[in-house]
Amino acid sequence: MDKTFGKKVKTWLIINDMKQKDLAEMLDISNPYLSDILLGKREGKKVKEKIMRILEIKEAS
Repeated sequence: MDKTFGKKVKTWLIINDMKQKDLAEMLDISNPYLSDILLGKREGKKVKEKIMRILEIKEAS
């Protein structure tokens, strides 16, 4: 998975004064699983799509 996606998500979290665990709770997934997705260690395609909808971001090309 594109690491740019993880950077965008982390930037969004900082701007919105949220923690990664808050996003994980919104997605109803574990924080370690979200971390793996953001670091590109796991694909998590459906979760990534949910994140993009919640954060209103586009996939990096």
